[in-house]
Amino acid sequence: MTANTAGTPATDAPATAAAAAITGGEAIIRTLIAHGIDTAFCVPGESYLAVLEGLRVHDDRIRLLVHRHETGAACAAEAWARARRLPGIAMVTRGPGASNAAHGVHVAAQDSTPLVLMVGQVATAEYGLEAFQEVDYTAMFGQAVKAVIEPRTAADCAGATARALRIAMAGRPGPVILVLPEDVTEGVLTGDAAATVPDISHGVAAHALDLAHLRAAAGLPGAAAVIAAAEALSQAARPIIIGGEIAAFDRAHGALDRLARLTGAGLATAFRRQDLVPTDHPAWFGHLGLGRAPAQKRAFAEADLILIAGSRLDDVTTEGWTMPAAHQTVIHLYPDADAIARAAGRQIRLPAHLLVGDVAASLDALSDRLADTIPPADRINWRDAIHGEVTRFAADPVRPVLGAVDMAAVVITAAGIAGPDAAVAIDAGNFAGFVHRYWPFTRPDTQFATQAGAMGYGLPAGLGAATADDRRPVVVFAGDGGFMMTGQELATAVLERLPVKVIVVDNGVYGTILMHQTRRIGRGRDHGVVLSRPDFAMLARAYGAAGFTVERTEDFAGAFRAALAHDGPALVHVKTDPRDISAYGPLA
Repeated sequence: MTANTAGTPATDAPATAAAAAITGGEAIIRTLIAHGIDTAFCVPGESYLAVLEGLRVHDDRIRLLVHRHETGAACAAEAWARARRLPGIAMVTRGPGASNAAHGVHVAAQDSTPLVLMVGQVATAEYGLEAFQEVDYTAMFGQAVKAVIEPRTAADCAGATARALRIAMAGRPGPVILVLPEDVTEGVLTGDAAATVPDISHGVAAHALDLAHLRAAAGLPGAAAVIAAAEALSQAARPIIIGGEIAAFDRAHGALDRLARLTGAGLATAFRRQDLVPTDHPAWFGHLGLGRAPAQKRAFAEADLILIAGSRLDDVTTEGWTMPAAHQTVIHLYPDADAIARAAGRQIRLPAHLLVGDVAASLDALSDRLADTIPPADRINWRDAIHGEVTRFAADPVRPVLGAVDMAAVVITAAGIAGPDAAVAIDAGNFAGFVHRYWPFTRPDTQFATQAGAMGYGLPAGLGAATADDRRPVVVFAGDGGFMMTGQELATAVLERLPVKVIVVDNGVYGTILMHQTRRIGRGRDHGVVLSRPDFAMLARAYGAAGFTVERTEDFAGAFRAALAHDGPALVHVKTDPRDISAYGPLA
């Protein structure tokens, strides 16, 4: 983590010939526009009024979504960043506002998403006096963020903003905190100081390219490392490639496909990165989530080489740090060597081949070395057998179904009606297993789900996805517990006329906790997990959205079609039996 309280030099922001007086808040907004940012998410606060004024002046250049809770603003900004490959911008007030937004900051950190959280702050003269809602943000966010940046004069604002954007995007993307002291953003720049602010009067393309360039600037690993890794791949009998979060962010889909076809390797995806590999791809080995097909387990037991492409290897993907196995050759490709070093020697052993560089370009470099090779028939036969078994497992129904609603059928029906281009935002909870198993992700950039497992993420993520691209349907899956944490963001969806379609899976319990209590402590010993069951369809209508209720499987298709046809946000309340808690069978 980097802390900066001295501002940044004028060279951090492009110069302008304009000499008109502007505020620090105006400088911040011009800098965002100059870097291609056209959307921001906020809960307003009196601590950054000058920034809000800058947004008002430039409301034809930046769309502002006003949320009902800072968690919603931060998570929506994180999802927007995933879709647009630019830093998401969330703006919140000091103290409690920043605390609430920490939810989205943690998501951005664990999911490697560029996010700039702009936090209002007391005036600089009040620092250290425990003034109203004062917080030391460097101490508060600590190692959870890449940097905390605090401009101390109005003249620092443009440079500090540009630096925050660049740090969020560079290397392994992640969150940056930009602290906005009230007197600094309200301060006025004139003369030479005003010349440090970007000139946005003639378009922004040149500055926007600066951020895109950062993603390609990671470069390639050394030639010797690439040659050695390619040789290991060519000699492997049963190789598997795992695609992760950086591969998704850098759009390495084509590079993964090319390498898999050249090598005959299987292609699996890290936790909640299913849209990296189409389920109909001949090398698809499935999603490394919380429930796995027997064939996946066998494949990873039999594999002799694992290529990790753009994944930091979290505990879910590795099944509690049990993968890769000691007998397997490991090639780890990632843009941040420090992230790999933190785990190596503790839970994950050092890879035989560490490739530090741009994920897509490095995959292509490996493919270039292997362009003339033909994978042996026995490798292809092994891959095809595993692929076939994983595909069949993903289509098998859950049996028995004890209640009146079959969630596997609900997900399959929803996917068929929504179509392959729909964006799917998935909250955290046991219900999500049904989406992971039965929704056929066949297009890039269609899954919005967090590796951090944060309840309440789903609906705000749906708003962020819809704002980033309004040409496709956006379907949100949320449990009743997670929906109650951020369900008020339906009011934002109505205000902004965002046509998100929310499926609330209501079983009246905190399902994941109930499952763990039952398995680890015993049946009938659950405590603190039972919830009231509001009428979510009625609640949706109270917000101004459409609401539908489903109590039987056969009623879902009609309700979901009606929700999709509704001009605006809509919610389908699906009432399920708490015994049907898992996509792998009822709670035993």
